Amino acid sequence: MQVQARSIGGIHSEWLIPEGSEQGKMILYFHGGGYVSGSCNDHRGIVSKFADLAGVATLVFEYRLAPEHPFPAAVDDSVRVYRWLLSEGFAPGNILFAGESAGGGLTLATLLYLKDNNVPLPAAAVAISPWTDLTCSGDSYKTKNKLSPAPLDSWFVFGSHYRGNHPADHPYISPLFGNPAGLPPLFINSGVDDELFDDGEMFSRKAKKAGVDVTFRAGEGMVHCYPLLAPMFPEATQAMDEIVEFIRRKLNPA
Repeated sequence: MQVQARSIGGIHSEWLIPEGSEQGKMILYFHGGGYVSGSCNDHRGIVSKFADLAGVATLVFEYRLAPEHPFPAAVDDSVRVYRWLLSEGFAPGNILFAGESAGGGLTLATLLYLKDNNVPLPAAAVAISPWTDLTCSGDSYKTKNKLSPAPLDSWFVFGSHYRGNHPADHPYISPLFGNPAGLPPLFINSGVDDELFDDGEMFSRKAKKAGVDVTFRAGEGMVHCYPLLAPMFPEATQAMDEIVEFIRRKLNPA
């Protein structure tokens, strides 16, 4: 695995390139951390495994974080990195978005922004335990919060830091409230015992109703972002294998 640091318009980024990966095809990875934490460094192990299993070069980038940099900083940085990839000659059909937790929500929010602004969309996207509703209105915030490894009610705190003076139901903050029609194929995975389960399930249902090609997997008895724990237990390994198969199929349609 090659690790190559890169600055993209002042945004620190890192290429993770598996041996034998096909040139010209890539994953743009949106890290999690509740919009208040996360970096290339603390995600290197997770994303390297992700890239290696998929056999695809992956770019991780450090969007600006709240509370110092509230919305729309993260979306602006995500769009800037994607536009840079296009300017470097990557074809949209050879790019796949992926992200976990807040990064999964940012993945979907960025897709909505690109679609609304007529920017060519990537081939597909993967969102693992995505945070799609910063109003935190789903029942799972009440029924699952004591099962979650996250500090009690932390999502409400993270959300207030990130949205700043903007309404929590702004579609680029909470993609659940956007119009998903026209988005590329999506693979969404959510653990049933996760506070964010309803976020993934409700967005998937809304996108499917809008005509989007959506694959949704509900992990029974599983916690937040459990596929990234592969190969620690069989359910994580099975979930990761399915995600990798989706990635390979969308980036190599032939």
